[in-house]
Amino acid sequence: MYGENNVSTGINSALPVVAIMGPTASGKTGLALEIAKHIESEVISVDSALVYRDMDIGTAKPTAAEQAGVVHHLIDIIDPVETYSVSQFVNDTNRLVEEIRARGNLPILAGGTMMYFNALINGISPLPKSDEAIREEITQQGKDFGWSKLHEELCRVDPVSGERIHPNDPQRITRALEVYRSSGKTLTDWQQHKGQACSFDVVQFAIAPKDRAVLHERIAARFDIMLQQGFEQEVLKLYERSDLHEDLPSIRSVGYRQMWQYLDGQLSFDEMRERGIIATRQLAKRQLTWLRGWENVTWLDTFANDNLTKITAKVTL
Repeated sequence: MYGENNVSTGINSALPVVAIMGPTASGKTGLALEIAKHIESEVISVDSALVYRDMDIGTAKPTAAEQAGVVHHLIDIIDPVETYSVSQFVNDTNRLVEEIRARGNLPILAGGTMMYFNALINGISPLPKSDEAIREEITQQGKDFGWSKLHEELCRVDPVSGERIHPNDPQRITRALEVYRSSGKTLTDWQQHKGQACSFDVVQFAIAPKDRAVLHERIAARFDIMLQQGFEQEVLKLYERSDLHEDLPSIRSVGYRQMWQYLDGQLSFDEMRERGIIATRQLAKRQLTWLRGWENVTWLDTFANDNLTKITAKVTL
């Protein structure tokens, strides 16, 4: 296997990159750790929520013990008040892959942020730079008229993006309208012109239960476990900070938004739990929609006993 062959020889140019994709609660983290037990590996997180410090329970972040056993990257790298862009992820990952290979280890990309995977593997669209004045104008309009109105505008000018972007996603609505208002071209038009794809081979796997109902059950069970582990107290510490608010990308993460609204008195505890589970299931649906159209991916069943065998069969010299 790669780790066994390359740690001793120093050869790393032939090392591929293994991608473990899938919906939330499908077993990606566990599978990545299992691979690392058999092949000298380092894990690069492909998760837009794991980048934030002090957000551990609600993101199902790998435990300290898991991170101690296997080197993990792109976890706990920024404060929740900060933002982390797709381009930053691509730049960081390209650098990390090179460094991990230089150590003779196998890079494993594990996570469910499909936008990150898409940008890394297929290239980033050359979008126009952000225009702060236009962003502020759109943000103010969202507060004055509601984001549903702005989503309706997006559907009129860019139906493809309007269909893809959820009406309750101010961040992406803002960016799509900003691109259109600043350039006169829709986000969909811009995205038809891809940038340079990654220079390394990626062996891609997607893991999920065969039965969607089972995935829904796992999501509900995991949310309840998070509540038992102290998710409310975790978000309360964030809520009490004067520099954080509900419109930040970190707080808009599934689960965190609903818990924040509960702490703010907007939802009852039962409403928070129900909406948190629903939001997580909606996220899983979007992730599966991405993956259904994905090319060159090998599907794995969450409960299969031969997943590691299937992976190592493809990850050999």
